Amino acid sequence: MNSRKIKTWAWVHKWSSLVCTVFMLLLCITGLPLIFHHEIGHLLGTEVESPRMPANTPRVSLDRVLETARAKHPDRVVQFVSQPEDDDGLWFVTLTPTPAPTDDFKSVAVDARTGAVLAQPKLDEGFMYVMFKLHVDLFAGLAGKLFLGFMGLLLLVAIVSGVVLYAPFMRKLDFGTVRREKRPRLKWLDLHNLLGIVTLVWLFVVGSTGMINTWADLVIKYWQYDQLSALLAPYKDEPTVPVAQRASVQRSMEVALQQTPGMKLSFVAFPGTAFSSPHHTTFFMRGNEPFTSKLLQPVLVDAKTAQVTAAPKMPWYLTALLVSQPLHFGDYGGMPMQIIWALLDIATIIVLGSGLYLWLKRGNSVPAAASPAGQRPPHGGPHQQPDPAPAMKVQA
Repeated sequence: MNSRKIKTWAWVHKWSSLVCTVFMLLLCITGLPLIFHHEIGHLLGTEVESPRMPANTPRVSLDRVLETARAKHPDRVVQFVSQPEDDDGLWFVTLTPTPAPTDDFKSVAVDARTGAVLAQPKLDEGFMYVMFKLHVDLFAGLAGKLFLGFMGLLLLVAIVSGVVLYAPFMRKLDFGTVRREKRPRLKWLDLHNLLGIVTLVWLFVVGSTGMINTWADLVIKYWQYDQLSALLAPYKDEPTVPVAQRASVQRSMEVALQQTPGMKLSFVAFPGTAFSSPHHTTFFMRGNEPFTSKLLQPVLVDAKTAQVTAAPKMPWYLTALLVSQPLHFGDYGGMPMQIIWALLDIATIIVLGSGLYLWLKRGNSVPAAASPAGQRPPHGGPHQQPDPAPAMKVQA
């Protein structure tokens, strides 16, 4: 590249990095414990587990589970019911003041075999909750999510511009060279460039999936407008089905399972909630394999008659959202992949920190004639935007 192009790319890299660096550093730091949120929950004693029982122990009706949960919070309505992927002996019931989306929720863990309440976990307090909220929306709701999504976009710009600049600025050095005998700023520059280029693909994948996750609320609303509106045309202008008029949830679940052989239940969204309609109980089914377990198949069951109304395939944009969430956190490969994700996250923190250091020390930079094409080395670097909390997993 000629001198003018290098100047342009250096400007793009510098400012895209500087604008998003502080926020990306925050997301890297908060994302690190979220990679191990299950393991940390076990250590803190906040993770609920079902008691060990024989595999053939009969299960109580889902209707009884809901009655048990409602008895704990009779002034609330059930929004969602879900089961952990690794423990089918548990039901988590989410209760809220109204069916509308809200952060004011109560969670009740009910044993699927006995119908007894095992715990009422406090999901809206504690260290992991603070990490989660800072990571997802900075305690600012949708506006915070969209802002972090924009920071993620700047991250991708910084990555691309960093790649473009890597060759001209490192052409006189062997790959992986760190000039330890030189002044500290040069050593950090080499380390910054090395870690940035080594973690390039991972940074791009995690950054792009994190950005996609910030759009979850808007993507779901578009799905409701794009797909569900046509399916709900026969129910136009009808009010939300009252609880007293709803059919058995257990029977509705059995019908949904028959509709999707070979799949398991992920979670249930009740009438009037964000993931359902005012007239349906929607069952979200998942596959049995590590990859297909992250993909959901909705089954809309009429809340009054317990008959399947539709089982639409997820559109490509919702599939992209569902795939991006576990890929973002390395949930596909168990503990080995989580450890790899954590190490790469730490490497990203070093890239971010070295980028800030290079910017703060820019007044002591190497003379322009010493750098390729007479240009000053760029400052800042690629960053990561991890995001944990899955929108489709909801708070159930």
